[in-house]
Amino acid sequence: MSDVRIGIIGGGLMGRELVGVCGRWDLLIDHPVRPRVVAVADPAPGARGWFERVPSVTTLTDDWRALVESDDIDVLYIAVPHDLHEEIYTAAARAGRDYLAEKPFGIDLAAAERIVAAIDASDAFVRVSSEFPFYPGAQRAYAYAASGALGDILDVRSGFWHSSDLNRAKPINWKRRSATCGAIGVMGDLGLHVAHLPLRLGWQPSSVYGRLDDVVTERPGPDGSAVPCDTWDNALLVCDTHPRSGGRDFTMLWETRRIAPGHSNTWYIDAVGMDGGVQFSTRQPTLLRRFRVAGGEQAWEETQPGNVSSWPVVSGAIFEFGFGDALLQMWASYLAERVGALGDRFGTATPAEALESHRVFAAALRSWQTQAPARP
Repeated sequence: MSDVRIGIIGGGLMGRELVGVCGRWDLLIDHPVRPRVVAVADPAPGARGWFERVPSVTTLTDDWRALVESDDIDVLYIAVPHDLHEEIYTAAARAGRDYLAEKPFGIDLAAAERIVAAIDASDAFVRVSSEFPFYPGAQRAYAYAASGALGDILDVRSGFWHSSDLNRAKPINWKRRSATCGAIGVMGDLGLHVAHLPLRLGWQPSSVYGRLDDVVTERPGPDGSAVPCDTWDNALLVCDTHPRSGGRDFTMLWETRRIAPGHSNTWYIDAVGMDGGVQFSTRQPTLLRRFRVAGGEQAWEETQPGNVSSWPVVSGAIFEFGFGDALLQMWASYLAERVGALGDRFGTATPAEALESHRVFAAALRSWQTQAPARP
């Protein structure tokens, strides 16, 4: 088992979660590498200070360039606001640094295109964070859809609903400003989570009608006074979709909501065809529903996918799977693929998939502006 030294650029919540992932690594069975966080870069002293408790961290700095240029780091995890993506991602690619990046992979489509061009011109191994498809139920749903069991597909629904912005008194932050989050708003914040499985299955939107909603137009600023909140809170994308493997076109809905009353953090995939269907939601993570037509009868069946992960773990299959487990599986996938040991397991989101999702989100924004469908 080889050691992988990770440097974190952006010491916020997800950087801290990575420390937890590394601490639970022994749960994995026969993984080829062992990661440890050795360096953190963040301009905020408070963010850096949290990592002082982590024994493996030997470097704390306010300069992300120090990590990009360091030969004492094998992999970077870059988790910064969207307006910083292009500068840091392209610099890391040009330096030949392997990294796992946060979505949406650039503040807009043009930035995403430049980032991917820099990666393609380098030998860096780069993937994009999207953990929800690593739930066992999501993996089973993916496999069922990929098998062709659905037949001619009729419609697909993929969504991510949470209520992080339900409280109107919540202070504004960078995700609620278009200058730092991007004009696509919630689609950039949550959209790759919704796009990952459909794009991996070859369900490519050919035209998009976007319905965007800016629900809370101002929020408290640092001094408590109201300041503009100018990003989209919710987005519904109605996509005409062409399957790359052939067959009839169908309708696909992508839904991203920061304001979804009744939902704390719900990710779901729902696909139905003439011969079968599949439904999975993190709201009921122990339940997978499959539809089939047998003997002229239509039947939905329910099964419990259990804790049967993409990468095997010591935990028994009867135990429940959670968000931390999904992060562990995503990192296991990324680091295994990096050393050529992923095999036929499900892979982390690719730069190409992130770029394709950007094309869809840009089309949705144009559609909303013109009140007409737009092509990605």
